[in-house]
Amino acid sequence: MKRNIVIATVAAAALIGGGTATTFALSGDGESSSASSASSAQKSSVQLKDDGTRGAEVRGDDRYDDDRYDDRDDRDDDRREDARDAAEAKAAKVSAADAIAAALKSVNGTAVSADLDSDGGGLVWDVDVLGKSGDTWHSVHVDPGTGKVLGSHTEQDAEDAAEARAALKGSSVSAADAAKAAADKGTVTSVDLEDETAGRGVWDVETVSGKGAESHWAVDLSSGKVTAGPLDD
Repeated sequence: MKRNIVIATVAAAALIGGGTATTFALSGDGESSSASSASSAQKSSVQLKDDGTRGAEVRGDDRYDDDRYDDRDDRDDDRREDARDAAEAKAAKVSAADAIAAALKSVNGTAVSADLDSDGGGLVWDVDVLGKSGDTWHSVHVDPGTGKVLGSHTEQDAEDAAEARAALKGSSVSAADAAKAAADKGTVTSVDLEDETAGRGVWDVETVSGKGAESHWAVDLSSGKVTAGPLDD
């Protein structure tokens, strides 16, 4: 995930009980930004292999206009995507919780999200950290193979910081705690803070099974209770 507090009206990804939610994520277009370094100043030790099948089409044959072939292609795409997700999750020897811990040793603050992402052909943990004071955000890239911090950049966004602090107010369960709580559901590939309309925050944790199937889990900010989470976006 990249920097921009993403204000998502969750329809397909509604939280338990329904309603909208605000997802806090880092993207590169904040109101003001002061980059301290490139997102990944060093190359990840975990490099991705593309099987070359993404977006593949068969052209010049009217048979492939048939809806049956479209459905078959969709199923094939889903299987390939599941296989890639499973391979990426398996390649990440460093857990989400450990990646968060490494990021917090690099910068001071509170982790708001951690996502297993591709960057320049490599796999990285992208950990978003809200500074201890003010409106500073840090996006820290951690090597999923070694746990080493590869690089980071810093931005300023007062509105996003205020919303994140409000969602975290009174919480006792950290992003790392949420990742550990959901770890028995599968390999954790993302942890994100979401602010429900009712004013209660929740950790949205994504896990991937050994076969690549994704699941989402909601982890309570106070109790750490894990329940079935929102649907995929």
